[in-house]
Amino acid sequence: MDMNQAVWLLLATAVILANIPFILSNRLFIFIKVPHKSIVVDLVEWFVYFCITGLFAYLLEKKSMGHVAPQDWEFYAINLFLFIIFAFPGFIYRYSLKQHLSKGKA
Repeated sequence: MDMNQAVWLLLATAVILANIPFILSNRLFIFIKVPHKSIVVDLVEWFVYFCITGLFAYLLEKKSMGHVAPQDWEFYAINLFLFIIFAFPGFIYRYSLKQHLSKGKA
């Protein structure tokens, strides 16, 4: 896998994992069925997915380049905020749009 494919794979994975906690409102970590999740549980699940994405990025970089470049705190801060931006559509769907759509049906 070349570097270009690795970057696109990582971006697609990050967008999907950032939105899963908010889209699947009755599932915890995709597999565990729950009746209702609070926002705190959603955010904890989202952070775990952020860490999984970071591990996946680390492994992709090691496989495609052969080594992992050292990073400072700025790199991790930018990745955290990028993951927040990726999660925005799912968050809006769960906490704003879904309630608005359910009011329109009633």
